[in-house]
Amino acid sequence: METIEVTALPPANEKPTILLIGKFDGLHIGHQQLLDQANAYRENGEDVAVFGFSDHPLWVLKGDPAYEKSLSSFKDKLQMLKRAGVDRYYNIYFTKEYAQITPEQFVNEQLTQLNISRIIIGEGFKFGKGRNADAEGLTELCKEHRIPVTVLPHVSFNHEKVSSTKVRQLVAGGQMEAVQALLGRPFETTGVVEKGEQLGRQLGFPTLNLGEIEEYVEPKPGVYLGVVEVHDEQASAQYYSLISAGYRPTVNGQTYKVEAYLLNFSGDLYGKKVTVKYLRFMRGEENFNGLDALVEHMQQDEQQAREILGLAAE
Repeated sequence: METIEVTALPPANEKPTILLIGKFDGLHIGHQQLLDQANAYRENGEDVAVFGFSDHPLWVLKGDPAYEKSLSSFKDKLQMLKRAGVDRYYNIYFTKEYAQITPEQFVNEQLTQLNISRIIIGEGFKFGKGRNADAEGLTELCKEHRIPVTVLPHVSFNHEKVSSTKVRQLVAGGQMEAVQALLGRPFETTGVVEKGEQLGRQLGFPTLNLGEIEEYVEPKPGVYLGVVEVHDEQASAQYYSLISAGYRPTVNGQTYKVEAYLLNFSGDLYGKKVTVKYLRFMRGEENFNGLDALVEHMQQDEQQAREILGLAAE
């Protein structure tokens, strides 16, 4: 998949293109419907492209901290879009200046560069300065350029619209089963195993410390049942795991960290790329009265996890 960085006008494109527009954060089941429709429209060998934005408008324009981070890293998103059949991704550098573009400029100056055969959007699509134009407005503006626009209805789950905002709220609440339903897969963070203080090893629970995860939305602090996938050039391996996400108050932690204890695993993973997948919230983060109490609860967590998973005690 080709990735094109855009800071002003996108480069002219010769090949007919089916275009989708949006941030596609998390690539939830609503986004997946748009991608499925785009692939269904491929009749004459057109490319499928996504016109996406580098940062969330609510973070850039209002500084809303809920939108500073993402459900998926930029690399994650590109990999998922590639697997979904996307040929080209336009990474639009979204700034306060870019937000001043009028709907007419967006269509007449930005989109007409791309040799579009069709645009596919969701019914809640908004664009242009102040987000004052909607799907109907885009359809009218595109008529002048003979570009058909397909508007798909919202995907709903349990009578509620599926959105990245909703998924963010669920992640922040630790409701990982609901997150998985809306994403069509577990919430996950991918990073590199870093050396930590090795306290877990001293306590009998050697954990991996996940680094390079600053892009991701932070799950509710607590202990989770999940899976860790260890990536390798030849083949990947996956292990059931207990995941600790949070500030580690018992040991006076000051920053948010993600650590994972892999069940039925021994070995050295330093420097390895791994993906942590969250399946179930087990308990909230607690400030225990000393390390002995912490170890006791970790043993209880492992016993409960093994019972849930049907794994024999070690």
